Amino acid sequence: MTKKDIVMKISEETGLKQIDVKLVVQKTLDHITESVAAGKTVELRNFGVFKVKTRKPRIGRNPKTGVTVSIPERKVVSFKSGMIMKKKVVK
Repeated sequence: MTKKDIVMKISEETGLKQIDVKLVVQKTLDHITESVAAGKTVELRNFGVFKVKTRKPRIGRNPKTGVTVSIPERKVVSFKSGMIMKKKVVK
């Protein structure tokens, strides 16, 4: 499902114009992105939680040459689904 599919579905269900729905959906995603980028946790009850985690530095290996490489610590976005989503997916 794409963002366009979400906009169309909400527009059909609510009777709102697609342009208005698209603006609201995009603003919602923008605010989630900005908050996570600032290191904040975003919790959407019964949907899930977005948060930033830091991966520890480690030693990796180039599979082609076998040379060891130092991989620095980095930040990644993690998502943990909420209870309602888990129940619907697991069914």
